[in-house]
Amino acid sequence: MVEIYWSALAKDDYWKNIDYLLSDWTEKEAKDFIEKVDAVIEIIKINPKAFQKSGYRNTHFVPITPQISMYYRISKKRKIELVRFWNNHQNPKNLK
Repeated sequence: MVEIYWSALAKDDYWKNIDYLLSDWTEKEAKDFIEKVDAVIEIIKINPKAFQKSGYRNTHFVPITPQISMYYRISKKRKIELVRFWNNHQNPKNLK
């Protein structure tokens, strides 16, 4: 199994999404988001290449919700870095 670690940007994005859901929606939507992220991470641990490649080197992405996609990078040392949780309504050219 691979090791998963979170970039500072991924942590920040993740918590901002949860804060938004809790302030503008309900606790149920926040819990659903958390559960979806956890389920995707479990799939990635088993099969890092399970999801679509992005236009970035060694980077894949997976939609978590219709609004948010998670980007992750695969290293040669069987480590996965969660890079960003990206709002799909933003221009992907702005993704860093």
